[in-house]
Amino acid sequence: MADKSAPLLIKRYASRRLYNTETSDYVTLEDIAAFIRQGRDVQIVDLKSGDDLTRQYLLQIIAEHESRGESVLPIAVLTDLVRSYTTEVQSIVPQFLAASFEMLREGQAKMMENLGAMNPMAAVPGFDAIQRQQQAFLKSMMSGWSRPTGEAESAQAAELAEIRRQLAELQAKLAKL
Repeated sequence: MADKSAPLLIKRYASRRLYNTETSDYVTLEDIAAFIRQGRDVQIVDLKSGDDLTRQYLLQIIAEHESRGESVLPIAVLTDLVRSYTTEVQSIVPQFLAASFEMLREGQAKMMENLGAMNPMAAVPGFDAIQRQQQAFLKSMMSGWSRPTGEAESAQAAELAEIRRQLAELQAKLAKL
């Protein structure tokens, strides 16, 4: 059995087919997306040159999901990302995004942890089984990143505006340097 903590190695052949070295079979982009959703890290390398193609394929997976209407990234965020490639702030954006997603993961984990701590129903027999079902449900719902509506959308817009303001401040500070 392969080490699940090591990245799953996918090799790309000259025919552009993707080969899972763990299971010795060919995989699709959807298979790779499923591995990632299950919590596995992947590394995709060109068999002939040894070049790491992981970033290219992850971007392709995102683009395909976005093109099918499974929109996760608002237009404003995509626009800001494109703009970041043409400014001096380019070096800050990756760290900012990584920190933002880490905060999101920590927030999700804390919310899942607090589900049991705040509930007086924890003393009820069988509550553990119900709580596990709720956690599994929440985990599956959060992994889908559905588009927000109503209040959630306005809250998200406010958060996005605050992030933009902070980013603009950082840009101004960088411009002064």
